[in-house]
Amino acid sequence: MPKISHKGVQMPESPIRKLVPFAETAKKKGNKVYHLNIGQPDIKTPEVALSAVKNADITVLEYSHSAGFDSYREKLAHYYQNQGLPINKEDIIITTGGSEALIFAMGSTMDEGDEIIIPEPFYANYNGFSTQNGVKVVPVMSGIESGFALPPVADFEKLITPKTKAILICNPGNPTGYLYSKEEIQQLAALVKKHDLFLIADEVYREFVYDGYEHFSVMNEESIAENAIMIDSVSKRFSMCGARIGCIVSKNKELMATAMKFAQARLSPPTYAQIASEAALDTPQSYFDDVITEYKDRRETLVNGLNKIDGVQVSMPKGAFYCIAKLPVENAEDFAKWLLESYDLNGETVMVAPAAGFYSTPGVGLNEVRLAYVLNKEDLIKSTEIIKEALKVYNN
Repeated sequence: MPKISHKGVQMPESPIRKLVPFAETAKKKGNKVYHLNIGQPDIKTPEVALSAVKNADITVLEYSHSAGFDSYREKLAHYYQNQGLPINKEDIIITTGGSEALIFAMGSTMDEGDEIIIPEPFYANYNGFSTQNGVKVVPVMSGIESGFALPPVADFEKLITPKTKAILICNPGNPTGYLYSKEEIQQLAALVKKHDLFLIADEVYREFVYDGYEHFSVMNEESIAENAIMIDSVSKRFSMCGARIGCIVSKNKELMATAMKFAQARLSPPTYAQIASEAALDTPQSYFDDVITEYKDRRETLVNGLNKIDGVQVSMPKGAFYCIAKLPVENAEDFAKWLLESYDLNGETVMVAPAAGFYSTPGVGLNEVRLAYVLNKEDLIKSTEIIKEALKVYNN
């Protein structure tokens, strides 16, 4: 029998999606499942985006430019400029989701066997993108005790080797909800400048910042214009996960010319989704104000509910719409499966994402889960009650 690739064997399963069969079984038994496992917002997609697709006058569904619509990149550049980011149309390549932007970034900056340093826990698919590119993830640990703040820069520096090519952060963070401060970004900027590395910042949750904090982008740090790569996406900003439109942004012309070769190899991003994404930029600020208020209320509902459960530890996120919770169990994946296979409270149960898959260090995060507060407050209240009662039964 022909053998599949070593790379294919090494490709990790998604900790977010691999329990889907268990959820399907729970639903077949008639149980309602509250999905806290995945960052799929229930916020309505802006009508202006949906209408643009419905009303598009297209007789031939053509390729777009490999960099994306010129009009979309121009409009997106103005959007960034209005947020104080010094980004021009030429600094942007439209991609098929933020995922492809990250793949382009790694492919353009790293070769087989090179290393990328990432604070963990981190978005689980970073492991997959790294495997796809033959890149080794070198983790630097952050902890729930500090709210997953940036580890000391000295911890990063001692991990740098001749094979290190980049540092990757998510700001605000998935899965932690941590928001890196201006000072933390500047510390990383000084480090990558010193060691001639790239600083890749996944900033897809930039709008979701709470409690008066402000988002500071790597694109604001002029000292690393040649080192900084920003990853962005419409998925969360406009509740358009299915559009699969993102972008890679950098002032480094050599990098962008290289990323363009990857973009040309996949031909072009999807046409209808670009139409929707371009139109979405006309969404009024009131939409975001309402969304932020809603997510802030949901965050407090979930975190406060979890903090009332004996043995559960959770930190208050400053951004995004996720949190990591440490549970009074030995193995959170076993608990997550049990929730779906064997437990219900009045015909209802909860699906969570085991957090071990958000680490690359073996054996870490085994008793943690990532929870997404993308459901309405009533459902979040029910979900925390289910988790509370389920832990009593599970531990007995």
